[in-house]
Amino acid sequence: MSVVPTFDRLPCGSRFLDLSRPQVMGILNTTPDSFSDGGRFAQHDAALRHAEAMLAAGATLIDVGGESTRPGARAVSVVEELERVAPIVEAIAARLDVIISVDTSTPAVIRETARLGAGLINDVRSLQRDGALDAALDSGLPVCLMHMRGEPTTMQQDPQYADVVTEVRGFLRERMEACVAAGIAPERLILDPGFGFAKTLEHNLSLFKHMQVLHELGRPLLVGVSRKSMIGKVLGREVDERLFGGLALAALAVTKGAQILRVHDVAQTVDVVRMLAAVEAAQ
Repeated sequence: MSVVPTFDRLPCGSRFLDLSRPQVMGILNTTPDSFSDGGRFAQHDAALRHAEAMLAAGATLIDVGGESTRPGARAVSVVEELERVAPIVEAIAARLDVIISVDTSTPAVIRETARLGAGLINDVRSLQRDGALDAALDSGLPVCLMHMRGEPTTMQQDPQYADVVTEVRGFLRERMEACVAAGIAPERLILDPGFGFAKTLEHNLSLFKHMQVLHELGRPLLVGVSRKSMIGKVLGREVDERLFGGLALAALAVTKGAQILRVHDVAQTVDVVRMLAAVEAAQ
C-alpha cells in the first residue's frame, strides 16, 4: 500500500497554502461554454460575487479559467483568454484574501496573471505548450501538472491504455522531470490525475480506485471530479443532479490522500472535509 506523503505550507505568491490538511478549490469559469456553468460568470461583477461567495463558504483557493476544456471545446485566442481572465484575477487579488489559481496553458496568461496576483498555475496540458515551461519558471509560482492525452477537441475519441494507472503515473513523472530540468523546483509541483480527460468511465473508476499509487511521486494530489460525466454515467444523472455523487467522490478522495479538491459546490464539500477531519481527530 502506498504511503501518503506529508506536506507543509506551499508558497503561493504572497500567500501560503496549508497542505497538512485537505483544502477546497472553488471553480470560477469565465467562459461561455463550460460544461457545467458556461456563461454564468462571464461578466466581471458576477464572477467577483461568485468568488466572494466561495471564499465565504470555505474555499481557500479560487481557480479562474478562461478557456473551456470540456470534450469538444473550441480553442480561444491568447487575447480572448487574457480579456476573460486578467481583470478577474486583478479584482480578486485586490479585494479578497484568497489564493488565486489560474487554469491556463498559455504562456502570456501565466506571465500576466502572475504579475496581477495569481498564486498558482493549474495547467491541464502540464506546461507542454511552447514557452509554458519558461513562463512558469519566471513566475516563481507553484504549478499543478495534469494528465491528458491530445487536446480537448479530440481527447475522448477512443482513448486506450494498457494500464491506465501505470501510464498516468509515468506521464506525470516525465512532466515532473521536464519541470525540474527547466529549473522548476519539485517542491513547487502539484499533480492531478486528470479525471475525465482522455479517459473512459472504466479508466476513471480504475484510476480513482488506485489513486494512492500516485503518492509514489511524492507530491500533493489535486482531484477534480465535480459534476463530471463519470458521475452522470454511473448514476444516470444530468449535470445539475450530480452533487451527491460528487460529494461521495470528494470524501473518497480525501481518504485516499488528496490534498486539494477542485469543486463547483464549495460549501457542501467543505462540510465533507470538516466532518472527516473531526472523525480523524477523535480519540
